[in-house]
Amino acid sequence: MPNQHNINIVESLTEKLKKASSIYVTDYLGLSVEEVTELRRKFFKNGVEYIVVKNTLAKISAKNADLENIDDMLIGPTAVAITYDDPTTPAKVIKEFNKNHKLPEVKGFIFEGKIMDRDSFMQIANLPSEEELLTKLVADLSSPMTKVVFALKNSMSNFVNVLNNLKETKQS
Repeated sequence: MPNQHNINIVESLTEKLKKASSIYVTDYLGLSVEEVTELRRKFFKNGVEYIVVKNTLAKISAKNADLENIDDMLIGPTAVAITYDDPTTPAKVIKEFNKNHKLPEVKGFIFEGKIMDRDSFMQIANLPSEEELLTKLVADLSSPMTKVVFALKNSMSNFVNVLNNLKETKQS
């Protein structure tokens, strides 16, 4: 018989999983309390929820959220990183954190509804963020406009110089 606390956890986690743009399932066992606290701060700073969950409750929540075939990820100590915005953010935070720590280890993840294995993690972690892509797009779009402005400016300057030279030759 499930208790009310577990029912509330399943309902809450189900809603989070339904709304998430990405879900990273990690093994955190071996991190000290200070390291977990540091990791949680980094996630929080980047708008990512990091939740330690019981596998049974996570499986029920995943089933309720229509997430199939993730039972293989839900073995052993499990914590999930959930984001609702940029789906690459948790991967970038984990990658940055793992430069100084060996854990957490990504068991697998769901990226915009698609189940990915841990081998795909570095590919996602190395993707540029949405903000970086938008900055590059704006720079690429403004570059041709800048060239047109300079070309028109130079043409006008040359035209004015020709007119001035013509005026000077007429006066002499």
